[in-house]
Amino acid sequence: QVQLVESGGGSVQAVGSLRLSCAASGSIFSIKAMGWDRQAPGKQREMVAGITSGGSTNYVDSVKARFTISRDSAKNTLYLQTNSLKPEDTAVYYCAARGGPLARTSIAYVYWGQGTQVTVSS
Repeated sequence: QVQLVESGGGSVQAVGSLRLSCAASGSIFSIKAMGWDRQAPGKQREMVAGITSGGSTNYVDSVKARFTISRDSAKNTLYLQTNSLKPEDTAVYYCAARGGPLARTSIAYVYWGQGTQVTVSS
């Protein structure tokens, strides 16, 4: 089993920034890919960014050039640096992990954190 705990959410004004963190524990040797997913009220869930253990990344088009995903293997921590935030980025952000290759869909991920709220005001 893998446990994931997110932190770093909050309320910011548009064009502001936040750094989300996700601390992983448990059977972390089994993790091959991690990602950040978000769920906004009335919107479909989407996997906004993913990263492999080797450092390969992918992003959904709406966050490219604004969000950066990274991981610190020594600290077993995943990050999401969010810049130039927009009101439409308002959502609960979830950390996710899986033992398989990088995936763009939320359903492919097995382990989930409890989520952290990001609210962006105009």
